[in-house]
Amino acid sequence: MAAKKKIGGIPRISWNSIRFKLVIAVLLILVPLISLLMYLSDYAVHVVRNQIAESNKNLLSLYMGQIDNSLQVVDEYLIGLVLEDADWKDLRYFAEDKDRYYLAITRLSNKITNILSYQPIDGFFIYSVPGDDYIEAVSARTTFEERQYVRTYIEQASKTDAAPQKLYQNGWIVQRFQANYYLFRLLKENDTFVGAWIKMDNLMMPLRLINIGEKGASLFVTDRGEPMVNPDFVYNNEIDLNQDLHNFYLTGTDNRYLAVAEHSSKGNFSLFAFIPDEKILENLPNLRKIIIFIPLGSVILLPICFLFLRRSLMIPINRLLQAMKRIRDGNLDVRIQPFPTSNEFQIVNDTFNNMMSQIQELKNNVYEEQLNKQKAELQHLQLQINPHFYMNSLNILYTLARTKNIALMEEMSLCLIQYFRYMFKSNLTYVALNDELKHVRNYIRIQELRFPDYLKCDIEAPEFLLPTPVPPLVIQTFVENTIKHAVTMDEPILLSIRVELHSCSEEPCLLIRIRDTGKGFNDDVLKEIRKSMRIVDEEGDHIGIWNVQQRLRLLYQNRAQISFANATPSGAEVEIVVPLQPDIRKGEF
Repeated sequence: MAAKKKIGGIPRISWNSIRFKLVIAVLLILVPLISLLMYLSDYAVHVVRNQIAESNKNLLSLYMGQIDNSLQVVDEYLIGLVLEDADWKDLRYFAEDKDRYYLAITRLSNKITNILSYQPIDGFFIYSVPGDDYIEAVSARTTFEERQYVRTYIEQASKTDAAPQKLYQNGWIVQRFQANYYLFRLLKENDTFVGAWIKMDNLMMPLRLINIGEKGASLFVTDRGEPMVNPDFVYNNEIDLNQDLHNFYLTGTDNRYLAVAEHSSKGNFSLFAFIPDEKILENLPNLRKIIIFIPLGSVILLPICFLFLRRSLMIPINRLLQAMKRIRDGNLDVRIQPFPTSNEFQIVNDTFNNMMSQIQELKNNVYEEQLNKQKAELQHLQLQINPHFYMNSLNILYTLARTKNIALMEEMSLCLIQYFRYMFKSNLTYVALNDELKHVRNYIRIQELRFPDYLKCDIEAPEFLLPTPVPPLVIQTFVENTIKHAVTMDEPILLSIRVELHSCSEEPCLLIRIRDTGKGFNDDVLKEIRKSMRIVDEEGDHIGIWNVQQRLRLLYQNRAQISFANATPSGAEVEIVVPLQPDIRKGEF
């Protein structure tokens, strides 16, 4: 490899360096093109965005001003009604003069009906708490449900202790009913309420004059950032409604929108307009022509640059990728053959070949270490005697001796001999299913003597499957777990073990289903064992279930499966699926 030389203390980059070739390619094609396009597009788009934002801001201010003026007129009418109207003052005579009171109610109803036709209001209302009289004047576009909602809202407001001054200072407030939003104005004096309401959807009609395009939208938004109309537009495009309303900004995910807003001076809401960014570019015809012309001119240079990059960059990278794909498929013997290329790729190829040799060696060492570790853990599991099991067994023998039950003592002693003989057996990676089931039956018989009438077990396995090799203590581990956590003196527990041929996989498999009628797995424990994690609690480190999971993974790779669940209506259920023919090279059988 050619060494780098220094000229005047400055390192010289080799002509065959990939870095030098890439710099030349970028300078020839990308730098002039990107610089020019970025400058022209950014400058033009910025200018146009400012103009469009200012124009739409003025339109929003004009329309919001009209809305605020209309709301101000309604405010003045309602305040004048409360302060100056004689009929309003007569409502205080409910207790003294009923005729005068009901005459005032009738006149006020006519007044709010007449004023409704001159205002963009959906409804006026007056509610007298002493007489429980509610009068309203509504437009034809309102529904019965809306009117009923307004009445319910006013009746609930009458039960609060809000002072008239506080209600007045609140101005127009936003309320939501089902999927619709409404503006409310509410005044109170002498236990009598008067107010008006507007459905926000009805205020959107004149906004069609704003030129926001077919994909754009205009909508009202609460001060909490909740869209009061057209919420689907906001949620589908992930529009941000919590920015500074004094400046325009861009928002949206797949489609970008220029957002401008104007806040109402009469209520806690704002008016937003969203102009699609693509519509803004429609006003830049000259820039679009330039953007089209420059790529067309660049097409002439692209073939030359492509051939240059292909020879110096793409072919070496492709060789490396092909080798990586073969390695991904499990072929660790792949090596990149020497060929003329850049200095950097020569270093990469040599390093890659050396690395693969080391990885292949390390993988063999790690696999052997994992196999030895699993064998050691299995030996530990086989040699591990549960102190409680041992003490309980001796206690049963003692009890049988006291009662002189010689037959059960003999049976119990024989079961313990067979149990410890199996546990102390020389380490085998596989045993016959028949031997494992015999060991399980023997262990269950010991537990049946311990819990008479509280443990029942049912084991079913086809005879032709009994010679099938399985890892030892796979079934016994979960049976022991059931005895430990499910069997009590409260009620009998049924333990069932079913072995059958599994035909849902690509190769013949053995399905072992272990199920009990106990209380089942704890939710936290179930999450941990499904993640193949060791379970550690106040009782210590529970290695049994984790050991089974790790041994299945190591012995069968992806060919074995184990699942845990809670049965219906109660109990725990474990399903183990292992191939009928394991890899005998990984153990003795």
